[in-house]
Amino acid sequence: MSWFFLALICMIGWGCADLFYKKGTDDSDRYSHLKIAVWVGLVMGVCSFALMPFAETPVQTGSLLSNALKYTPASLSYIISMVIGYAGLRYLELSIVSPIQNASGAMSAIFMLVFFVITGRINDISEEFAALQWVGVVFIVAGVIALAAVERKLSVDDAQETDKKYKFGALALLFPLAYCLFDTIGTAADGIILDEETGLGLGEIDVLVLYGLTFLLAGIICYVFLWIKEGKPYNPFARSERSKGVAACCEECGQVFYVYAMAKEPVLAAPMVASYCIISVILSRIFVKEKLKATQYACVISVITGIVILGICDGIYGD
Repeated sequence: MSWFFLALICMIGWGCADLFYKKGTDDSDRYSHLKIAVWVGLVMGVCSFALMPFAETPVQTGSLLSNALKYTPASLSYIISMVIGYAGLRYLELSIVSPIQNASGAMSAIFMLVFFVITGRINDISEEFAALQWVGVVFIVAGVIALAAVERKLSVDDAQETDKKYKFGALALLFPLAYCLFDTIGTAADGIILDEETGLGLGEIDVLVLYGLTFLLAGIICYVFLWIKEGKPYNPFARSERSKGVAACCEECGQVFYVYAMAKEPVLAAPMVASYCIISVILSRIFVKEKLKATQYACVISVITGIVILGICDGIYGD
């Protein structure tokens, strides 16, 4: 399967995850984000153990710890960014949070290009892609960044001190901005780690296993913390927690396709995958009834145009 369709499936998976993260977020529960982390850790942990027999580097060789250390910069950055993102959903609408967070795709693509310049691979990269593909990337990056800017302005304009969700006003934007920073680090690290020529020798399944185990550990820590703070064990299987479980499954589905897309074409896949915020915005409009303005629709059209261009290029230049 080509990198384009891998990234497209990832976009859909993570867009759906964002919707269910929002539906599973309780504005009145100060630990709602930690409960989501428990669910994500549970699902990713189960998948990691299921994938271990297929890892390129067998666990029994004792190399698991060595590989885990290699992947630590990416995994920790992702986990920190995701928990921050879950917390931000308590104070901002999904249509505001997702676009600002996912400006990281554009930033990580730039970071990867800088890395390839330093390692002397920039000529290979520039020769590998057609001019039309770069046009598609520009449309996507411009659309995502513009949407983030539009949402920032709307969040400031609409902040209401009497509404609990907006009680922090513009300060609530620190959540998606912090997510963007850490996710940029994680995505750029993934692009470098998974790159076939300059990578660290970790296969796609190795990365899925390591990331899942790391998030499982984070989920266990969150579970213990919740038990201590609330005085009773958290039950992730309660009826009220179903949306969190669906979100976690969609997250893992997107993660699988993301890893393979990044391994094939990290520079092109990063901004396209980050544009899953468009899926989030559309779904939030349909299911959460969040209203969109003309400027938001313009940004959506820009990103979709870029995706269509990359799809056409994949059909023309793909293997």
